[in-house]
Amino acid sequence: MDKIDTHILQVLQQNGKLQNNDLAQKVGLSASPCLRRVKQLEDDGVIEKYVALINPVKVNLGLTVFARIWLKDQAAKTVNNFVDAIQDLPEVVECQLMAGDCDFFLRIVVADLEAYRKFQIQRLNKIAGIQNVKTEIPLQNIKQTTALPL
Repeated sequence: MDKIDTHILQVLQQNGKLQNNDLAQKVGLSASPCLRRVKQLEDDGVIEKYVALINPVKVNLGLTVFARIWLKDQAAKTVNNFVDAIQDLPEVVECQLMAGDCDFFLRIVVADLEAYRKFQIQRLNKIAGIQNVKTEIPLQNIKQTTALPL
């Protein structure tokens, strides 16, 4: 990857829907070489996919909470059971295996506090192997981006 590839990625992170001709103009290439570079970045797995970023409030998902999860033990069966169960919960939009105090850190998106309460009681707490769940409720979103610092 060179500086032009990095520039292509920076521009696409800001607008993944940009037409190739416009992208080429922004990065200082003609259309064909630009298209070839983008295709190569896709083939190499640098660009994994293109998505639409949806405003959660506009689709009645206005509450984001963070949950720290502690498992009863670190046995492979317990961990794998949790990982498999999380895959079936669309409210969990991010799940990180942690080193440190808790075992997993989740970002969960729901309509409101009542929806989260129901989600935690009816779905999250039913996952076998969970010892403890601590929920953090953010007061204000200061910064959120999908762009990597290239």
